[in-house]
Amino acid sequence: MFESKYSKVLTVILVIVIIAILGLLGFLGYDWYKNYFLENDAEKFVQDYANNNQSSSDEGQNTTSDENATNPIDSIEKVDNSSTSGNSKPQYKGFNVIGTMEIPATNFSYPILEAPPSKKAIETSVAMLYGAGVNQVGNTVIIGHNYRNGLFFSNNKKLNNGDKIYITDNDGNTLTYTIYNKFETTPEDTSFYQRDTNGKPEVTLSTCTDDSKARLIILARAD
Repeated sequence: MFESKYSKVLTVILVIVIIAILGLLGFLGYDWYKNYFLENDAEKFVQDYANNNQSSSDEGQNTTSDENATNPIDSIEKVDNSSTSGNSKPQYKGFNVIGTMEIPATNFSYPILEAPPSKKAIETSVAMLYGAGVNQVGNTVIIGHNYRNGLFFSNNKKLNNGDKIYITDNDGNTLTYTIYNKFETTPEDTSFYQRDTNGKPEVTLSTCTDDSKARLIILARAD
């Protein structure tokens, strides 16, 4: 009888373990599925954005003053901001886009969302927080989450001085930036936001460290 009870206990434990494993696999599978499609969506957007800018550039070389010339971002969904900026901007998942960023060293390829970023925006992509604007003279701060799973700025810790960052703006201009500094600081530190860039565009990438206790900061300057 003792052996029968012992066997039942082991069976119950085994069932619980199997259910727990299946639950964990389901959770990891969903997380992978979500991340896979989010990254694919971002990469596709960046590719379409680049293709449209290239198409516009090619057309511009073959036409003169054509009032009906194709806008660089015509085939990407746009939102009308005429009440504030007078321009229409492409959209990514319902958010205004001011450019795209690619970092080959970490296989990073995402749209840059408009400032000021909302909580939902930075759960969707990286976003501008402060500054002159992408590819403009001065410093532009771009923030992104570190989910420690490869999304957004999760791999910024792997970047080093000399690595390249490519940023394309809504006018179709692509600038190459070279990383020249990387450091950690407190979440409250903004002393490096306003800095002398010697008349060049610069970007600051900001994200949390893996333990979320500090900020990992990367400074890059246009070549």
